[in-house]
Amino acid sequence: MIRYANFVISSPDVMQCPKSDLPEYAFIGRSNVGKSSLINMLTHNPKLAKTSQKPGKTLLINHFLVESQKSKVESQQWHIVDLPGYGYARASQTQRDNLRRMIERYCLLREQLCNLFVLVDSRLEAQKIDIEFMNWLGEQQIPFSIVFTKADKLGRERLKENVEAYKKVLQETWEELPPIFITSAEKNQGGEEIVQYIEEINGKLRVKSEE
Repeated sequence: MIRYANFVISSPDVMQCPKSDLPEYAFIGRSNVGKSSLINMLTHNPKLAKTSQKPGKTLLINHFLVESQKSKVESQQWHIVDLPGYGYARASQTQRDNLRRMIERYCLLREQLCNLFVLVDSRLEAQKIDIEFMNWLGEQQIPFSIVFTKADKLGRERLKENVEAYKKVLQETWEELPPIFITSAEKNQGGEEIVQYIEEINGKLRVKSEE
């Protein structure tokens, strides 16, 4: 359970990110996929990450300090990182290239990164730009999970069909699928599962550091 979350800093490049050893969990996806809304749902703070109806709002690497309560006597701190969205068609080619470079540098150089949550719109079929990005993550051996957003916009059966269809596309190139979460910021769905997954990774890191 998340006790609090506070904004730390916005950085134009990975080299300006906080000098910290805390685990980081980054969130990324195509523009307007619901990234900021998901972060606000996870942290129970509707004003933490700035949301906008206009795609391309996030242009910097945004760090948030989080403290979660694993038990009555045990708490842990970590960072949520809100990365810029990709694939905003109205952005100039130069801006798209700069954002891609910023994202890639963060993913490759940020040693604190424990998992990247890749958000995809549950209403859409698998998009080429998302699949290519996930394949790149796999090639670079960057751990990631897939988060289906806006689940409330579909009926239960249609949602299940869309997720299964997406899995089939991934299985064309992946032997083993990454963890998958289904969420709705509107209905407060899926947040607890994501936080629990983060806490499990944090627990493994803590045990490893104590060995």
